[in-house]
Amino acid sequence: MLTGLSIRNLLLIEALDLQFEAGLTVLTGETGAGKSILLTSLGLALGGRGDARFVRRNADRASVSASFEIGPGHPAGALLADQGLELHDGELILRRVLGADGRSRAFVNDQPVGVGLLRSLGARLAEIHGQFDQTGLLDTATHRQLLDNFGRHRRERDAVADAWVRLTEAREALDRAEREAEESRRDEDYLRHIHGELSELAPAADEEEALAAERARLANSGKLIEVAQEAIAAIGPDSSADEALGTAARALERAAVLAPDLLQPAVAALDRATIELNEVYSAAIDLAAQAEAEPARLETVDDRLAALRDAARKHRCEVSQLPLLLDRITERLSSIDDRSGALAGMRRQADEATLAYRSAARTLSKSRRAAAGALDAAIAQELPPLKLDRARFSTQVSALDERQASANGLDRIAFAVATTPGAEPGPIGRIASGGELARIMLALKVVLALDDGPETVIFDEVDSGVGGATAAAVGERLARLGERAQVLVVTHSPQVAARARRHWRVARADLDESAVASVSLLGEGERQEEIARMLSGAAITDEARAAATALMATGS
Repeated sequence: MLTGLSIRNLLLIEALDLQFEAGLTVLTGETGAGKSILLTSLGLALGGRGDARFVRRNADRASVSASFEIGPGHPAGALLADQGLELHDGELILRRVLGADGRSRAFVNDQPVGVGLLRSLGARLAEIHGQFDQTGLLDTATHRQLLDNFGRHRRERDAVADAWVRLTEAREALDRAEREAEESRRDEDYLRHIHGELSELAPAADEEEALAAERARLANSGKLIEVAQEAIAAIGPDSSADEALGTAARALERAAVLAPDLLQPAVAALDRATIELNEVYSAAIDLAAQAEAEPARLETVDDRLAALRDAARKHRCEVSQLPLLLDRITERLSSIDDRSGALAGMRRQADEATLAYRSAARTLSKSRRAAAGALDAAIAQELPPLKLDRARFSTQVSALDERQASANGLDRIAFAVATTPGAEPGPIGRIASGGELARIMLALKVVLALDDGPETVIFDEVDSGVGGATAAAVGERLARLGERAQVLVVTHSPQVAARARRHWRVARADLDESAVASVSLLGEGERQEEIARMLSGAAITDEARAAATALMATGS
């Protein structure tokens, strides 16, 4: 909701600060007083086009700040979050600075931003409907959402969106599988060749490390044999070590009868030494035998290591990765062999998802067509009192080509109008005149739910060219709309002004070298006098005051 508007040095306004509330607010004043300047100012703050001519004479720049209060979940809050901007206690301030040289700067909560972001935020915060400048409902991109809100199609829309997600995922998975299958078909001969080579090589996990250790042992076999033979000579049966152990054993055996308790541990230790010495001797014999028994093994190991490392270089990987490479190629070849069955299954899934999406889209389309008829009938009830009894409003629901399918379904939604009997309805902005257009927008706003629309709606002279009962009907509908949204109206109609919750009067003062516009909030008595002026003109009569009082009583 718009809470404040601050204007400096813009056209007739030197300095102006306004505070706004909910409900219907009107701005009145004599022709040329500057009422529409307020809308021009607000339009600038909402990202509208700037012009150096807007800067007040003798000023170097003009500025406009518009303050809004938005609640949790407001669409503007999501847009701010996407841009890394923060709200301050739910307050959003849009500011536009326009230089006399035509340069423009934009700010959101005092952070510099592009005018495009200001415009995007403005579209979520307010709609301006005037005779020559309309936004919001004239944008056909909004019509589908508005119809769905009116028809309460949330469940059907969610079903279509879910079906679209499943369909998109199924199609993407099928596309990937088909691309991979095609690539596999192109590479099949090469893959089978590589698979044959690697299968014949049969690389094993950790084989390189085991072969390298074995190669190191084999490369030093000569030294090992030399060491083994030296050990055999040192501890063998003919060695001094064997003789020394035998001499010691005989000596201990002779003396054992003299002190068996003291010598028995020594005898046992000597026995163990003899056994372990024999084990070392046997190990040395085995080492010498093994080294001499594998003279050709080194060549075999070298050849195997060379084959593994050549394969790793060829495939640009580590030797340890060769078994994994063989497994992957085996899997790809298996998928090639099984591609017909797998792809057929994925095609069935995509076809089923397509049928599910079409069914959900048809259900939504049916609901939309029913809602379109109800919307047309509701708006038809609103048009005659607004002096649009010859106009015919039509919500057009047309089928999209399936190539244009989306999460929003298979419908193109557009609001159209015919203002001449027998004419085919066409786009609202092209068919209706300025005054008709504003009143059609009012009828739409009154009928359509405002759940997802801006909370602030502005009308510039929506009552242009009408009076009497029609002006009263316009005022009644604006008041009704004001119960659900914040409504600001620039008006010349006393019937509309009498319906307002708050009433601002715009006045113009002509000074020596320039003119200045001022705005004042009217109290009850001042309102009566202003409405009487609107009824009778410059000379306010008692009859006009009485009529003003009657109008205000009707509107209260």
